[in-house]
Amino acid sequence: MSYRTALSEVLTSAVGPVAEATAVQGRFPRGAVTALGRAGLLGLTVSTEFGGGGRGLPEAADVVARTARVCPATAAVLRSHYTAVAVIEAYGGPWTRGEIAAGRHLASLALAEPEAGGDGETAETQLLVPRSVATRSGEVVALRARKQRVVAAGEADLYVWSSRPLAAPDGLTLWAVPAHAPDLFVPARPGATGPRGSATSTVFADPVRVPAEAMLGADGDGLDIVLRTVLPWLLELRAAAEIRRPPTVDLGSARRPAGSLAAS
Repeated sequence: MSYRTALSEVLTSAVGPVAEATAVQGRFPRGAVTALGRAGLLGLTVSTEFGGGGRGLPEAADVVARTARVCPATAAVLRSHYTAVAVIEAYGGPWTRGEIAAGRHLASLALAEPEAGGDGETAETQLLVPRSVATRSGEVVALRARKQRVVAAGEADLYVWSSRPLAAPDGLTLWAVPAHAPDLFVPARPGATGPRGSATSTVFADPVRVPAEAMLGADGDGLDIVLRTVLPWLLELRAAAEIRRPPTVDLGSARRPAGSLAAS
């Protein structure tokens, strides 16, 4: 079965039926994500060596675009997932890649720290200057940070996380942080960022401890990875979702009685 056929079936059977509840109630589309995993779509861009689909950015963009027409929240989750997987494919371990290929792992990005820059800073440039601190003790690294605009916060199985380098003089360092790691905290009320239902929120680490081998790439090389991999994937997938996304409806405005706009 082609990935397009598999996607059509999942959109019809799992994504579409919960799209309204996802948008109106802000409910994370867990069933839809599970169905995407079972259909091989979470592992679409993982190498066939590990059981994935072996596809690339064009196919990921196609999936995100078609999903955005049905459920913007699910498309946002896929956008962050595929971008994180692009990093994991290049620098992650075989077990993690196999779990994603099998549809058992949802990945997400935990990179943005808006307080890191000044006024006028774009969402993209905010990914480049982490204030997150990493401290190594033996084979364990403690990461202390507050990450913002994390999609699928508290729902993902793995975060691609950024910090200042351990020892390198500049740049940043990336880590694979499992969501079950102790001392990761997601607020009960995620706030209003991101499409409703995408579980976009802040993730706190105070600190979270990971093995030193959880580093993705070399110490200090994360800036190059963000520029060469994360931003191209993120921007392309975002553009794909925006091109195909249907017009949004302000449900609150639609339900106001006639004449109420003048009073608001």
